Amino acid sequence: MAATFSILGADVSIKGDLSATADLHIDGTVEGDITCAALVQGEKSTVTGAITAQSARLSGTVNGSIEAGELVILKTARIHGDVTYDALTIEQGAQVDGKFAHRLQLVEEAPLALVR
Repeated sequence: MAATFSILGADVSIKGDLSATADLHIDGTVEGDITCAALVQGEKSTVTGAITAQSARLSGTVNGSIEAGELVILKTARIHGDVTYDALTIEQGAQVDGKFAHRLQLVEEAPLALVR
């Protein structure tokens, strides 16, 4: 089965949630939550909403929370929201206004449920 890759060009503006089972490249504007396997965000792109992805490479503006396994925040990125990750790379020059949390720490710090 061939991997699929969807592209939203710079001239595309979407209001609503996006869900993709494969890879997504966004150069346009999205107002809504994004869920996908891998996300690549272009420098001129703006996302207003939560992002959930196995991997994400961000270089535009994000106004919302981010949850990703492998997260790369490039120097042109402007993030306004909390970030949860497994592996994190941030280039010098990137701006993030929010809290960082490693997912493994969240699991370790969670109270254990009682088992009956």
